[in-house]
Amino acid sequence: MSIPGMRRAAIGLTALAVTALGAVTTTPDQADAGPKPVAVKLLALNDFHGNLEPPSGSSGTIAGQPAGGAEYLATQLAELRTRAAKEQNTITVAAGDLIGASPLLSAAFHDEPTIEALSLAGLDYASVGNHEFDEGADELLRIQNGGCHPVDGCADGTPYEGAGFQYLSANAFKTATGQPLLAPYAIHKVQGVKVGFIGMTLEGTPRIVSQQGVAGLTFADEAQTANRYARELRRKGVETIVVLLHEGGTQDATGGINDCKGISGPIVDIANRMDPSIDVVVSGHTHQAYNCDIAGKLVTSASSFGRLVTDIDLSIDRRTGDVISAKAENVVVTRDVAPDRAQTDLINRYRTVLGPVAGREVGQTTTEIKKTQETLFGTTMGESPLGNLIADAQLAATDDEQGAVAAFMNPGGVRADLDAGPVTYEEAFTVQPFANNLVTLDLTGAQLYCLLEQQFVTGRTLYPSSTVRYVVDPAGTTGTAADACSGTRVVRGSLTLGGTAVTADATYRVTVNNFLSGGGDGFTVLTGGTNAVTGMIDLDAFVAYLTAQSPVSAPALDRIRTTAEVPTA
Repeated sequence: MSIPGMRRAAIGLTALAVTALGAVTTTPDQADAGPKPVAVKLLALNDFHGNLEPPSGSSGTIAGQPAGGAEYLATQLAELRTRAAKEQNTITVAAGDLIGASPLLSAAFHDEPTIEALSLAGLDYASVGNHEFDEGADELLRIQNGGCHPVDGCADGTPYEGAGFQYLSANAFKTATGQPLLAPYAIHKVQGVKVGFIGMTLEGTPRIVSQQGVAGLTFADEAQTANRYARELRRKGVETIVVLLHEGGTQDATGGINDCKGISGPIVDIANRMDPSIDVVVSGHTHQAYNCDIAGKLVTSASSFGRLVTDIDLSIDRRTGDVISAKAENVVVTRDVAPDRAQTDLINRYRTVLGPVAGREVGQTTTEIKKTQETLFGTTMGESPLGNLIADAQLAATDDEQGAVAAFMNPGGVRADLDAGPVTYEEAFTVQPFANNLVTLDLTGAQLYCLLEQQFVTGRTLYPSSTVRYVVDPAGTTGTAADACSGTRVVRGSLTLGGTAVTADATYRVTVNNFLSGGGDGFTVLTGGTNAVTGMIDLDAFVAYLTAQSPVSAPALDRIRTTAEVPTA
């Protein structure tokens, strides 16, 4: 109930009353005579990932509707601002991963087009996500401040002016100095009332970004950092505090875009540990949609790829600066509105510069090949048709060349589905946009078993090449972060490579990408590999395989089986 409503319900009371929100009010007549609250509308998005054009396949729909695309996102943002109450003030914010893992149209220009597009669309503040660090801290600072790329220059022939919005990064510190890489927070004044925005990415960023990307940086605990800067903001007279956090959670599969059914994941613990002075948490990272109240805080997420905008309405006490009420709605960015002309012009300009390479056909598929993981004993930790296909491509690129007998692909590196029919270079790039190098190295059989056990510690399945077979025991134990090798999920003796059982003391040549070989996603066993040889870019291997094997079909999901399918003796 809002404060005015509470006051009306208290008619007849003569004493001062303390409301449920902690504000002291006077009698109803005195209250009604007070200044009206300040109305603030926040429009929030997250995990845009450079999707200037509508994503294809299932990534381009949400809540049963086609959605996304910068032309429609800009129009929807403008309409939501127009619908705001006359006295309402609108601030547009984002919770990270605006760039990185982007389609070719943006990635070919180091994501400058996306920054230009979001600046045109009126973005004011954004937290950094883990993908903002894909090309390192110096590149992130260039993205913020402007200037041509130090290697590729100004690819489209025009100067890059930098972001028209402010990136905020409260918990990424320069290791050498202890200072934040970027401004930790911003204070936005609205009709004399101060609104504070704190921006952060997940503390675990170094585990999911290449070591080069986070070199020289240290990442701090999300809740502790938010609380630290909330105290600093309050000392500056800021009582309305919004955290833009690139970390999130997941609700039950039955939950809709505005539900909060069984919310779980890191966001729950983080929100519970945040100071009560924090009013709103705009979250991201998990690509989920939810609209929650956690520990008295409004906690939201707008899925991914610009398919949703979170419309948040705040009512702020003009005298105290406190939030009186907060509510949110996730709104679908439908494509039944007029495309924004400025966004259309921007997209056409960059597509012209990109030239014919994007549309070059590199292969064909017989059916759609999805990145979706199958269910393995009740969890989505099984194989992926497209993930298996990529592992096969990486093995094909290194078997004769480097003597590889197996390849493994990380799930986070598979970014989109492949449609049925002709596959263009641009489509292949969208599937594998990171330009990681393939690395072939020696692992012992014992290390291979330990690597597979680490899957259950990290919660991530490595997609295996066609040469790999092994059996998982759902009743087995999971190792610890310090000793994954102690786990017993993978049945000993079941792992085979090319039909031959793996033995603990033998050595095997295995191909992964350089992100994994550096211990990415928590697969630290790979850092102990020896005789490493760096090979071609993963995308080049994928394109070569599609060309050589066309038409390509979805591989069977029979490389990882359970004891229910293959009973142990």
